[in-house]
Amino acid sequence: MNPHPEIAYLVSGLDEAFDRRSWHGTNLFGSLRSLDVALATWRPAPGRHNIWEIAVHAAYWKYAVWRAVTGVPRGSFALKGSNWFPRSVPDEAALQADLRLLKEQHVAMREAVMNLSPRRLHSLVPGRQIRFAFMIRGAAAHDLYHAGQIQLLKRLHQL
Repeated sequence: MNPHPEIAYLVSGLDEAFDRRSWHGTNLFGSLRSLDVALATWRPAPGRHNIWEIAVHAAYWKYAVWRAVTGVPRGSFALKGSNWFPRSVPDEAALQADLRLLKEQHVAMREAVMNLSPRRLHSLVPGRQIRFAFMIRGAAAHDLYHAGQIQLLKRLHQL
């Protein structure tokens, strides 16, 4: 079954921002490729987020979009808390688990958007003053924002 053209367009944008080839350069998952735990936990200054925290933050907001689209109540994210999750102890297995979580949340969000009724695209997200299409486009922009941030942190680490 072919998705509605507007849904297909939104999903294409989500995928290009996350892990598909795009004209703009590195996407979010690409920015995390070949990441080692030392670089993942490096901070440019005290109190600043590291790459690992940004990756988990991105996973959380994919979950938030999934939750809004599906109507699932809060509290079902794999980790306790919301938005930012401290990650400072070098642990390769935990890093890989969180990168898998990011990928899983993208797949879940993508699937929810694919199954969204086209009629709902321009209706308000419950409890928010934004429309579903706006929120979904914002999820792609969020990925690209953080992809650029991660690329910059990687370059700063090399100085």
